[in-house]
Amino acid sequence: MDGVSVAISISDSIEKVLIGIYFYPRGGSAGATRALARRLEVQGLDVTLLSGSRTDLGATSDADHFYRGLDVRAVDFTPALRASAPLHFAGPPGTAPMHGSFEDRPAAPDAVLASLDEEELELQVEAWSRELRDAAADGVDCLYLHHLTPLNEAAARVLPDVPVIGHVHGTELLMLEQIEAGAPDGWSHAGAWRERLRRWARSCERIIVNDKCGLARAARLLGVPRERFAVIPNGFEPAFAPRPTGREAVWRRVLGQVPRGTVFAYVGRFTAVKRLPLLIEAFAEAHRRSAAPMSLVLIGGHPGEWEGEHPRRTIERLGAADVHLAGWHAHEELPELLNAADALVHAAVAEQFGQVLIEAMACGLPVIAVDRAGPSTIVDDPDTGWLVEPDDRDALAGAMVAAVADPQGRRLRGRRARGQVVGRYAWSEIGKELAALLRDTVVPAGEAV
Repeated sequence: MDGVSVAISISDSIEKVLIGIYFYPRGGSAGATRALARRLEVQGLDVTLLSGSRTDLGATSDADHFYRGLDVRAVDFTPALRASAPLHFAGPPGTAPMHGSFEDRPAAPDAVLASLDEEELELQVEAWSRELRDAAADGVDCLYLHHLTPLNEAAARVLPDVPVIGHVHGTELLMLEQIEAGAPDGWSHAGAWRERLRRWARSCERIIVNDKCGLARAARLLGVPRERFAVIPNGFEPAFAPRPTGREAVWRRVLGQVPRGTVFAYVGRFTAVKRLPLLIEAFAEAHRRSAAPMSLVLIGGHPGEWEGEHPRRTIERLGAADVHLAGWHAHEELPELLNAADALVHAAVAEQFGQVLIEAMACGLPVIAVDRAGPSTIVDDPDTGWLVEPDDRDALAGAMVAAVADPQGRRLRGRRARGQVVGRYAWSEIGKELAALLRDTVVPAGEAV
């Protein structure tokens, strides 16, 4: 279906930006989208945000609440999830079929995109075309689309004359890498989706990635020349800073008990790329080797979703002591939780950036992470943390033992970490950089782009 094209004229100077994110709020990309939207408004741009939403999981997944303070147009997946076939739902304005995913989690309502056929894609595009057309009814100078999704296809149909700035967060690259390595069972439309993502990337005037490592990876997987990319990192909110905290009271409230000794925190979703089973195995080994007490607190795991072995099952399988599941917490709660910990540990591989790393470092925590991709550009070993090889359980355990054994050195790395990120990752400066990119990319009608 061709859809209906909306005639849009591009003004001499960009004023109206329509930001689109296909997913409901649940991860780092939503937090970055919110922060960047707010900073663009500070830079004098008129911002509207079109986002997926779920009202059945509480406020943190409700776009109206999560993005409060912005001009939000929420697209609710909750009616689709109540239907017998969420991916085939065709509902009234303000709703859409359940979105697909770049991740493959059996029995999840958001099936991996590579499994969706043409008909299922068309239902997605029709719904998002309607929502995009309505959100742009008062005119728009530029589309700023996060991820590469059916929202890009909808934009090409109903706003073909509006320039698109894309923002690749990394999960789409992970799906492309899996397709490149040999599509798993059930990914019956993997080839078509690989070509779609590449086509959507080629249609963007510019594509934002968060670091130079991500640029090279994205350019190769998407088949887009490097000069079309712009490197703009994520930042951290001022609330992420060292501050006194009633540590015991915080953990007693969150966990029902006070973790022993040095507290390592993990923050994030329970997806395969995060390597949670390996992290717990490494902690169990470090726990055995350490002469001093230590604990691991896992903060995150969005309700009802995980890939592979759930951390609770890993803990049970290993009989691991002093590992605590803190549950999912709103982003606003993280500064307090991080300040109640002694270090952040992050075993993820192929991480495009690593938002939580800079947030922890801003709180004065040293970081243990993998010496690849985004984390390798954020953490300096030995100045601000420890870097280990991917999937090296012994090295990860050794870094935790070293952090426990040298509390003075650990705190020194944390202070240096704070100093490093304050100078490099302030949202205020990043907002200026993004606004300049948007304004430089959008030119008056009739001029060359």
